[in-house]
Formats: sequence, C-alpha cells, structure tokens
Amino acid sequence: MEYVYDIYLLSSDFINNYPLSDYPELMYKQSRPYNCLLIDTHDDYFICIPFRTSINHKNAYHFKNSKRSRKSKSGLDYSKIVIIKESSYISSSKAIIDHDEYIETMQNINRITLEALNYVDKYILHIKGLSILHDKEFNRLYRFSTLKYFHKELGIN
Repeated sequence: MEYVYDIYLLSSDFINNYPLSDYPELMYKQSRPYNCLLIDTHDDYFICIPFRTSINHKNAYHFKNSKRSRKSKSGLDYSKIVIIKESSYISSSKAIIDHDEYIETMQNINRITLEALNYVDKYILHIKGLSILHDKEFNRLYRFSTLKYFHKELGIN
C-alpha cells in the first residue's frame, strides 16, 4: 500500500483543544513547535509522529546518522503519536527539521510507516479485545502512550 506523508507542525487549534493539563502525555510546549511526520494512511485519520531530541525507550525510530543523534537519542517517537481527523489541527506552515534527519526519515520512510502502523494497530486490537497483550508487554509499549486520548478517532469507543 502507498502512503502519503510530509512534515508539519501541529496548529494552535490542536494545542488549544488538547491542553497539557488534561493530556499530560502529549509532548508539546508553548514555546517549542510540535514537529511531526504526518502520515495519511487513507483511513479517516492522519498519524502524526513527533520528532524528539531525546528518546529513552524502544518505541521509536532512533536516528543513527544525524548530528543530533550523536549527542542524544533523537528520533521519531511512536509512543507520542497523535491521531488527527481535523485538518485545522495541522498548521499551514511546514515544519523545519534538521536536514540530515529529514534525509534519514525519507530514506527509511517505509520502515517508519510500517512500525508506526503496527504500533497503532496492536494498541487497537488489544483495547478491542481481539489480540490481548500480556500486562507487562502492554505496559512496556503503551504505559506512557498518547493513543489513550484518541479512542474516538481510532473508532474504539
């Protein structure tokens, strides 16, 4: 299957509708843009994977060849995926990321997309009771995940 993807910022509409006080696992800060790889899966939502400077777990794509990755564990964090249905949640401005991280992202886009889809699908199947993970496995994968905020968008209700 072919996917459409690009790099964007989350809009102020999203930030206003998902305040950190109510959604503490979201990783944005008012003074810092929320740069993310936006994937159109041709479902009725977009998957937004944030770029992060430091990721200390395995639920991510870790950059290997960027300047920043040599100093910290930068990458795309699957545990902080945001599910977007509203186009107003996507900023009209494209995000600006490090050139070497952009290149590595595009070189590995198929892998990143498949890993992100697998992460989301595994969560949906567990929550729907169709493929139950062991408690330890579920906690390892999803304890700090943002997916719990997007059940409506994922059709889990």
